[in-house]
Amino acid sequence: MVSRSDGTRVLIYSHDTFGLGHLRRCRTIAHALVERHKDLSVLILSGSPIIGSFDFRSRVDFVRIPGVIKLRDGQYTSLNLPMDIEETLKIRAEIIQHTARIFDPDIFIVDKEPLGLRGEALETMKMLKARGTRLVLGLRDVMDEPSLLAPEWERKNVMPALKTLFDQIWVYGLPQFCDPLEGIALPDRVRRKVVYTGYLPRTSGETPSEHQLPEITQRPFLLVTPGGGGDGEGLIDWVLRAYESSEILPYPALLVLGPFMQRERRAEFLGRVARLPRVEAITFDAHMEHLVQNAVGVIAMGGYNTFCEILSLNKRAVIVPRKRPRMEQFIRASRAQELGLVRMLEDNEIYDPAEMAAAIRNLPRQPLPSEVVIPGLLEGLDNVDRLVQPWRRPASTTTNVVELRG
Repeated sequence: MVSRSDGTRVLIYSHDTFGLGHLRRCRTIAHALVERHKDLSVLILSGSPIIGSFDFRSRVDFVRIPGVIKLRDGQYTSLNLPMDIEETLKIRAEIIQHTARIFDPDIFIVDKEPLGLRGEALETMKMLKARGTRLVLGLRDVMDEPSLLAPEWERKNVMPALKTLFDQIWVYGLPQFCDPLEGIALPDRVRRKVVYTGYLPRTSGETPSEHQLPEITQRPFLLVTPGGGGDGEGLIDWVLRAYESSEILPYPALLVLGPFMQRERRAEFLGRVARLPRVEAITFDAHMEHLVQNAVGVIAMGGYNTFCEILSLNKRAVIVPRKRPRMEQFIRASRAQELGLVRMLEDNEIYDPAEMAAAIRNLPRQPLPSEVVIPGLLEGLDNVDRLVQPWRRPASTTTNVVELRG
């Protein structure tokens, strides 16, 4: 028997096999909720190997589950442990379920993967559903091409969970921008669960960069970011080629290479940067919002979080989206360009320096995102807060919860 009288608890699960996107989205939601509610706490379950590099506000904490990584052939392997992937997944599932049982959340938010990595969160969801926990599936604005997402979800047998386990499906975007579930035959009972929140806004915050930033950041500069950097070599190479071929580009550039970039490529890029007087580079900064705020413009790959920062901090941007392994970034960037929010350059793997240099020169003439009026565009955190309200537990209420054996 467990007695609870400490207010609302929110548990957020993010499989985080690679990159920073899932973690940063979950952290943004967690920080917004605890900032607005002094009797609310959030625990994040994450497989990110660098979650400890981020700071967390009071009443937000995390549990790190063993990391896995997706190979080029689509298979997964353990990131650090010398054991079979099935053993790793079993450990992860046990940690997820044990944490949920003890933490006893009022709300459980599952980020992107409805059942978790290879179904690792399914048993936890069933347990929490039996306890009366509200279950939410949180989806970014774009998932993938409909022709690819529909068979993927069919293969993973996602539909039963959408019908019977999840209470709501939050889409962190707008329907006029994109329907991430287009092409999936959703029953009416599932479609009624879908709520579009708008994009999750970001602020620059009061925390400065953790680095002693180069002198070029004391005057107008371009911020170049491939996100986590694991698949951003093409973007960095293209920008460097532009600066190597032209000395009259309007701004110096700061490259943030990303913590997941291959060591050999990182060393190669740093060597090229050293020969360019108007380009500097750092590997990683946990306070990217601060860098975006101080930049005059952004060149990026176009992941969800970077896109939210560009919109929130009202920065002119050139987006070079990836097309593999998902079309997510390309779909987002294409639609944003149609709406006049950003400029997109398609990655044709040729990396013509003249094309990138022209985009950089044209950047000051691009409209600001704020010049495009899209009602509700950046109301995501306000709407998430409204959606949480009916499920909050007053701090003065004590509830007895029967421990389920499983």
